[in-house]
Amino acid sequence: MKKLLYVVLDGLGDRPIKALGDKTPLEAAKTPNMDMLAGNAKLGYVYTVGKDIAPESDVAVISILGYEAGKYYTGRGPLESYAEGLEVRDGDLAYRVNFATKETSSRKIIDRRVGRNLTSEEATLLAKDVNSGVKLKGASFIFKNTIGHRGVLIIRKDKGRLSSEVTNTDPAYEKEGVYGVAKATFEDTVQIAAPTEGFKDSAEAKEAARLTNEFVENSSSILEKSQVNQKRKGEGKLIANLILTRDGGDRLPKFPKIGERFGLKMGCFVEMPVEKGIALLTGMDIVKLPLPTKDLAKDYTLRAGKVIEAMKTYDALYIHIKGPDEPAHDGNYAKKKDSIELIDKYFFGDLLPKLNLDDVVITVTADHSTPCEMKAHSADPVPLMISGKGFAADGLGAFSEKEARRGSLGGLQGHELMKLFISYLK
Repeated sequence: MKKLLYVVLDGLGDRPIKALGDKTPLEAAKTPNMDMLAGNAKLGYVYTVGKDIAPESDVAVISILGYEAGKYYTGRGPLESYAEGLEVRDGDLAYRVNFATKETSSRKIIDRRVGRNLTSEEATLLAKDVNSGVKLKGASFIFKNTIGHRGVLIIRKDKGRLSSEVTNTDPAYEKEGVYGVAKATFEDTVQIAAPTEGFKDSAEAKEAARLTNEFVENSSSILEKSQVNQKRKGEGKLIANLILTRDGGDRLPKFPKIGERFGLKMGCFVEMPVEKGIALLTGMDIVKLPLPTKDLAKDYTLRAGKVIEAMKTYDALYIHIKGPDEPAHDGNYAKKKDSIELIDKYFFGDLLPKLNLDDVVITVTADHSTPCEMKAHSADPVPLMISGKGFAADGLGAFSEKEARRGSLGGLQGHELMKLFISYLK
């Protein structure tokens, strides 16, 4: 049986942009290596979680790994907390959080990510201030920073359970049933956590909301006084004086192991906490990688080499590359285009000459679309190609959103992909 390389380019999908000649960043990018793969591929497009759903990365990744997200998903907070080695008990309330910047005297948010320049060293010191300075009535908590402005928070009631049926304090995201969903538009104001619809009378949800608001308010007071923030203010940088909570969960998900489910020994390249949590809980092996640097050419070339090494051990590799998503969230279409070109040149360009394409199926897709005009995830489908030898290709000359619409695979649901890929391995 052939081996599978499953490459996911985070936030790849987009919409036509006037400044790019009414092309998407992918369509405008020079991608000779992905286009070569497309010439030997079947193409299609994917609603990673479902039509009309603008998914967050966690539910999207769960889905494209072959799981029906609505059946297994319990919130992003438990996934990221588990990835950080923290214990998540049933009845704990685990959040994904961001350090953010707000006006000192109001609830107005200046920047939800502290200008994207908060270092992990600064965040570690800020987390230490919060953990030592904040006290909650009737509960304890564990707060840990992860990468840059990101972190996780677990609130544990002294007696009894907490419910995850509470709204976010982060205004950019809301809950729709079990899913966390990015809002297309929102007011830059810190929200007050409250029980969700249908749980207004739940004592566990009321207590969870109370403790969440208490933590957000008390931690903000501590952060305002932090020496780290005083130093940042003196340097003319935004200060991290707010912690925004979202995507709470009150238990870990229970996934069937991916190896047993699909009969493959599967490794993965993942960098962000949420992807690590999913990998660990689904039973994928995490291939150790050096931390990413600001030299993307070096990072992508190194990862291409790691693929060749890891293929000796695994039947399948899931390779998640963050690249295009961050500039899209900033509305920077030129940088998103450049990111795609770097991936093509240094990851695929270094990888493909070293592969025997007779023995491998290469799939390329995305976890979600992040249109630059929105600066947020959207419900737009993402392009997909399945490239290999031994099956009839569509004969399309490029990998893009437009060409994907012409492909013979048509429209697919994310949870259908793994079974489809395996059919091509045989």
